[in-house]
Amino acid sequence: PGLLSKAENLAFADIPNGLKAYSYIPLIGWTQILAFVGVIEVYNLAGVSDDSRTPGDSPLFGAFGIPGAAGISDPEKRTKSLNAELNNGRLAMMAIIGMLFQDGLTGSDWGDW
Repeated sequence: PGLLSKAENLAFADIPNGLKAYSYIPLIGWTQILAFVGVIEVYNLAGVSDDSRTPGDSPLFGAFGIPGAAGISDPEKRTKSLNAELNNGRLAMMAIIGMLFQDGLTGSDWGDW
């Protein structure tokens, strides 16, 4: 479907699945990924935090992180929604760790079923 790196003539089809893919990505690719994530972390919500608000409660973003959308005004519903989001995030982290362990232990990644 295209080239991952024109300079190294590395195609996306040449990249294996699973943990083996880490060693195939060029250093400049990892540098770009880390730089992009760093810029988003530093500048995405810079200057909009307010110590009187709870973490993640930005005045510029509403429910689901949609800019300009209304937030959840009912405190009980907001607490329930935030707890559900935290629990779903924890479940997703456990799932990906399980998939990485499977790949690391057996060498069979989740795309080789």
